[in-house]
Amino acid sequence: MPDTKQIKIAVVGASGYTGADLIRLAATHPNIEIGLLAAKTHAGRSMRDVFPHLGRIELPDLVDVDDLSWNEIDAVFCGLPHGTAQDIIATIPPDLRILDMSADFRLRDPQVYQRWYGRPHEAQELLSKAVYGLTEHYRDDIMNAGLVACPGCYPTATLLALLPVVKAGLVNEEDLIIDAKSGLSGAGRGLKQNTLFSEAGEGLSPYSVATHRHAPEIEQEISRAAGRAVTVNFTPHLVPMSRGELVTCYVRLADGREAPELRQILTEFYQLHPFVEVLDSGQYPATQHVRGSNYCLISVFEDRIPGRAIIITALDNLVKGSAGQALQNFNLMMGLPETTGLEQQSLFP
Repeated sequence: MPDTKQIKIAVVGASGYTGADLIRLAATHPNIEIGLLAAKTHAGRSMRDVFPHLGRIELPDLVDVDDLSWNEIDAVFCGLPHGTAQDIIATIPPDLRILDMSADFRLRDPQVYQRWYGRPHEAQELLSKAVYGLTEHYRDDIMNAGLVACPGCYPTATLLALLPVVKAGLVNEEDLIIDAKSGLSGAGRGLKQNTLFSEAGEGLSPYSVATHRHAPEIEQEISRAAGRAVTVNFTPHLVPMSRGELVTCYVRLADGREAPELRQILTEFYQLHPFVEVLDSGQYPATQHVRGSNYCLISVFEDRIPGRAIIITALDNLVKGSAGQALQNFNLMMGLPETTGLEQQSLFP
């Protein structure tokens, strides 16, 4: 019989794109009751006012982040910016399960965090307890975690493609080139000049070249898989679409290895994972094939340059790259079927 237990959740940072998508998904989850919604700038307003597309859902009004009360709450989803998230999470009672969608608990080394985010980590005791929430690779740890640090969208797409082949020794981890492209929602809902329609529309532009804060997150996990320190070449780009992400990884094969071996190891690794699909030879992943869903598509191609291969992934940056993966981790933490509330098919066209 289906599990009918009800779990009351709070969404902190509910007025951002990530928070809104989490609410959209949670609203149809059979085991979730949304008990608390918090935001700083929109406190006192209804979600209908902030996000009209959620107006048909019965939801509590937004409260100020500084006035939170955790009474009757079982789990907290945090969609606040880095820095702010750790301050709030440090005040949450330790018996609540926490899913953080910010960057505050993704980097295991507080010195690395300070170098890339420009401030000391003020919750290092919690940092040491946090589990990295890349679901397909840390499932057992996530089940028993009290605090899960959900990965960034770029690391999710990149690591799903690379971790199995790095662990298997099929590629040379010294030569990893990651060409990443994301929709504008990845930049958040705040006003920024480079995401204005007249600035970003009808164009494609790189940003944070060689300085993007997702690079150390990618390097952290690939280094763990390789057993030694690894530095990657990572370049992100903004694409004039609201959501979606396509990541192309250029890899040098280990001596004697061939591209079909990469597809084989990826297929074998993900065959029991419901949200990652390795495509048949010659098929292309595309953002329009995962839009609005929690699925990630992966394909492998042989490069024209001998000894090299190309791995391409596509996902929705707000779903599998953020809110959907957080909900997937929530299901594991609560002993629910992993796919609960996440079986929406992609929206196409």
